[in-house]
Amino acid sequence: QVQLVESGGGLVQPGGSLRLSCAASGFTFSSYAMSWYRQAPGKERELVAGIGSGTGSSTTYAESVKGRFTISRDNAKNTVYLQMDSLKSEDTAAYFCKISSGSASLQGTWGQGTQVTVSS
Repeated sequence: QVQLVESGGGLVQPGGSLRLSCAASGFTFSSYAMSWYRQAPGKERELVAGIGSGTGSSTTYAESVKGRFTISRDNAKNTVYLQMDSLKSEDTAAYFCKISSGSASLQGTWGQGTQVTVSS
C-alpha cells in the first residue's frame, strides 16, 4: 500500500538548519509531484513547498519560506527532502509530505509527520 514516512525533525535554535526526509513506497514515486505541508498548534495545515514529477525541475514555495527552504527529490531513493535554513520560531510545526498529483486516493494519503521545534 502507499506509505509516506517523514523523519528528520527535532529541536533547533533560531537561525539553525534541519533537513527533513520523506520516504515513499507503494507507488511509482518518480511519476508524481510531491509537497511538504505543515501544521502549527491551533492553525490549519498549510502548503510549504512543492516539487514536480520526474527531475523535479519545477518547484514552488510559500512566501513565508522562500529563500530559506529548499525542496528536492531523489527518485533512486524514493525520497523527497526539505532543507530548512535560517529557521524561525514561527516555523515550529508538524511537517507532513504528500503526493500532490494523481488520483484522489493517492493525494489523500498522509504520513505521520515529523515535529520541528525552533526555540532557544
